[in-house]
Amino acid sequence: MAPNSSLTFNVHRKEAVLIAPAEQTPHEFKRLSDIDDQEGLRFHVPIIQFYRYNPSMKGRDPAKVIRDALAKALVPYYPFAGRLREIQDGSRKLVVECTGEGVLFIEADADVRFEQFGDLLQPPFPCLEELLFDIPGSSQVLNAPLLLIQVTRLQCGGFIFALSFHHAMSDAQGLVQFMTAVAEMAHGYLTPSIPPVWSRELLEARSPPCPSFAHREYDVVEDTKGTLTPLDDMVHQSFFFGKCEIAALRKHSPPHLRQTVTTFDLLTACLWKCRTVALSPDPDEEMRIICIVSARGTKRGLKLPEGYYGNAFTLPVEISTTDKLCKNPLGYALEFVGI
Repeated sequence: MAPNSSLTFNVHRKEAVLIAPAEQTPHEFKRLSDIDDQEGLRFHVPIIQFYRYNPSMKGRDPAKVIRDALAKALVPYYPFAGRLREIQDGSRKLVVECTGEGVLFIEADADVRFEQFGDLLQPPFPCLEELLFDIPGSSQVLNAPLLLIQVTRLQCGGFIFALSFHHAMSDAQGLVQFMTAVAEMAHGYLTPSIPPVWSRELLEARSPPCPSFAHREYDVVEDTKGTLTPLDDMVHQSFFFGKCEIAALRKHSPPHLRQTVTTFDLLTACLWKCRTVALSPDPDEEMRIICIVSARGTKRGLKLPEGYYGNAFTLPVEISTTDKLCKNPLGYALEFVGI
């Protein structure tokens, strides 16, 4: 069927249930790191994945397979089955009470086939609320399940896997590690190939904290001129850059950077400059670009253990004025974002 931008379909959901670990797990309190429990990560992140029909799954219910594998994976990853609490000492420090209560799971069916989605399979996905039902109270920061999963079967035999996870528990790489463990359990593994590591104390601040430079990423930006665009007024749109588009951008970079500049740097610099031009702020307005940098691996000296699934990233910021970003060529922005 041709791509259909006005696709409508019905979803029949069963009642949400709690999936607890398949075995008894410790009841204890685990502190989150100072990266985990910062104010900007106290929210739930939605993810949606589409799977075509796989003949090897014939006769197997994907919802049951995932549900059983999830219960097994929650044994080594038992903090995910707990609830977040705040330490009552005025610090608002977050801890996980490992209660073993479990994560929310929804089983559903949709009267639509995979191929009918067409060009809708890109963000912003218009039907997300149908495929990841927001159970009242489930998106609270405290005392709520840390994961919500909905598996929706399609008429063609494919299925949709949608998940909402609490960002304070892990970053994208940590979540991928957990979901890889779920996939391994579904394939008959007895234990994850990479054992999970908590060790959140490794990313605790020194006492007292000793910052060695100004962390402008935490600046509170005041909208004194009324020029900031409210998030609710922004249009969400997907842009796809292929080889031709990247080659065109590379031609606009300085000769000494043309062969070494990364695709990430090119796109980041281009978006920073183009967004500034589009918004047309005052010439002296400070424009920021913030990018996520992983702290995993040994390159940056932290040497976090393999299996660490907490938040392990920083958000370095670069700042320039509107006037300089707009009037200078792309190479000006590239010099800021290049690592």
